[in-house]
Amino acid sequence: MEYACEIIGLVKRFGPKVAVDQISFQVPAGMLFGFLGVNGAGKTTTLRMISGLIRPDAGQIRVCGVDAIAEPQRAKQPLAYIPDDPVLYGKLNPMEHLEFVAALWSIDPAVARCRAQELLERLQLWDRRHEWIESYSRGMKQKIALVSALIHEPRLILLDEPLTGLDASAARMVKDILLEFLKNGGAVILTTHILEVAERLAERIAIMSGGKLIAEGTMSELRSHSGQAHGSLEDIFLQLIQENKAIGAV
Repeated sequence: MEYACEIIGLVKRFGPKVAVDQISFQVPAGMLFGFLGVNGAGKTTTLRMISGLIRPDAGQIRVCGVDAIAEPQRAKQPLAYIPDDPVLYGKLNPMEHLEFVAALWSIDPAVARCRAQELLERLQLWDRRHEWIESYSRGMKQKIALVSALIHEPRLILLDEPLTGLDASAARMVKDILLEFLKNGGAVILTTHILEVAERLAERIAIMSGGKLIAEGTMSELRSHSGQAHGSLEDIFLQLIQENKAIGAV
């Protein structure tokens, strides 16, 4: 099986605190992997390690078969990362911003313009392409961040709360683009506090608490693990988090 991402025994410490504690999982090509947990669970730290922004203290990371620790530049080529508060160049308009991003990836300018126009039209931003990004709403900036991530046609996208600030119509557009990306063989690791979205879109779901991976599997497997045969993801998530806290308090 081809894996877009493989994590083995990943560890990250910040001083005496263990932020990520020996976690392992695999994300095959074509899969949306839900990566859930309360604030401070270690999700964003994990994504930042996969993206190469911070270095793990132990463990292995492979992106599309490439050792991300031994060959960080090569591992970043098929990867895109959208943090929960993406940094954009506010004094540029969308086309200028996207042309700049495309140039960083050495994409032919004509190809980049065509791809940018297609994505901006799909996300209903084409008519506002001449406006500075700093004038955009948070939701519009989230759309620009997504287009920036897709411009070099990655094979793995890391999304940290991508639906924040989006209205229902915009959220639907983003989900449709992600589903098309998956259909074409891409993979997505998604963090979200909107558990209904994860339950509906994710093929497999991992739940973190206190830096540890406390459960991982399909909805059917999570229901079996929690003992809730017909439970929603919200019910299962809250139960497992509470059980883990109780164990930690003993």
